Amino acid sequence: MDIKWVDGFTIKVSVDDNKTVLISANKEGLLSLAAQLNAMADENIGSHCHYDEYNSLEEGSSELIIEKIG
Repeated sequence: MDIKWVDGFTIKVSVDDNKTVLISANKEGLLSLAAQLNAMADENIGSHCHYDEYNSLEEGSSELIIEKIG
């Protein structure tokens, strides 16, 4: 899958004690995620993307995995 990022993107993921997931992103981050989700729709079942603070997310973010299912 071709991963594309809009310059200046910021994305942070957090999970609270109630297991609520919060994705916080600026405009560029939202556009980047939207493009990647759109691209993933054309991938095979089981395709997935890993996001973490070492790969695209802001420091202190929780890991996020998005997977295509059938």
